[in-house]
Amino acid sequence: MGKTIAFVNQKGGVGKTTSCVNLAYGLHKTGRRVLLCDSDPQANATSGVGVDKVNAALNIYDVLIEGQPAQRAVVKTPFCDLIPSNKELAGAGIEMISLPRRENRLRDALEPLQESYDYILIDCPPSLELLTLNALCAADRLLVPVQCEYYALEGLSDLMSTVRIVKKSMNSRLDLEGILMTMYDSRTNLSMQVAEEVKRHFPGKVYATVIPRNVRISEAPSHGKPVEVYDRTSRGAQAYNALCQEFLRRNGDV
Repeated sequence: MGKTIAFVNQKGGVGKTTSCVNLAYGLHKTGRRVLLCDSDPQANATSGVGVDKVNAALNIYDVLIEGQPAQRAVVKTPFCDLIPSNKELAGAGIEMISLPRRENRLRDALEPLQESYDYILIDCPPSLELLTLNALCAADRLLVPVQCEYYALEGLSDLMSTVRIVKKSMNSRLDLEGILMTMYDSRTNLSMQVAEEVKRHFPGKVYATVIPRNVRISEAPSHGKPVEVYDRTSRGAQAYNALCQEFLRRNGDV
């Protein structure tokens, strides 16, 4: 049965979608069966693998709100399989309030796909509302990208409080897969200080791989490609390749 990983951080602009897309491709490249589920109304993960977020026949909104089978929404791409998103999802949090099993709709939808994939990666919106709660209820693990900046620990504290509540009352199997430091600049003391502080608060949970600030990482989504496909020699591509290898080792899947 596949492992489901939710990429979560209520702060925007921390490299969450970028990390989700690039890890999905890295795992796919090694021969693992990977499904990327875009649960963010911004649909950046969808366009990040070259899928038209406006004209996809079915998307995650149809699955969560209309009850369409998730398998029908899966799109094959050269980089991984995808359940796309689009702006329709923006109102889904409100629409789900009146639906049965509102916090478990994503979990129920993805369950029939568990046997078809080794890893299901869920890209969450930058907030702690019902769409993110659905991802936390569907996931076995959460991976938290954290930007190397002063406010990083404040956001982490709020997130982990939410995770403890979800684990206690809704999804007992939920656990922290790891914390990934992003936008790391080795030339600044701040990046190093933030990384050390996060490691002190979460011993053994912080990935050794850090994702640097790199212009190629920023450019790749506009071409609808993971950074390794866009420029495999870039520092960003090398970092995400190293992340994939570390992820597989941590999961005993080498």
